Amino acid sequence: MLHLFQEDFTAIDALIRRKVDEDGDWVFGERPKAYTWDPEAATFFRTFDLEVAEKSTSYTSVHYLVRPRADSPLCCEIQVRTLFEEIWGEVDHQINYPIPTESVSLREQIKVLSKIVGAGSRLLDALKRVQNE
Repeated sequence: MLHLFQEDFTAIDALIRRKVDEDGDWVFGERPKAYTWDPEAATFFRTFDLEVAEKSTSYTSVHYLVRPRADSPLCCEIQVRTLFEEIWGEVDHQINYPIPTESVSLREQIKVLSKIVGAGSRLLDALKRVQNE
């Protein structure tokens, strides 16, 4: 599930949890997990009931494993991230995943891209805050 502004995650998380807690449509297969390389993002995700794992690979995404019932063999993974994070992931998957590139230059440029993505996400959030003032 893709979203534009980081603050949109709050509504997405609430919707998924409502499907589990109130509606009973789903059960979690495991505790939801946020993956990130960014300390600011890790701080943000810790405000939710998420396990936070810092990734050295520059990957950022929140994963929810859901089942229709606890004893079901069926499981679905819902991945939630911003459009910027999705762009980074698509580039990384083309160049560096599942087989890591041997090129030091490519690895370094992918890390730079992750920093640009983080800055872009922060800029979008700032624009939204200014618009709302």
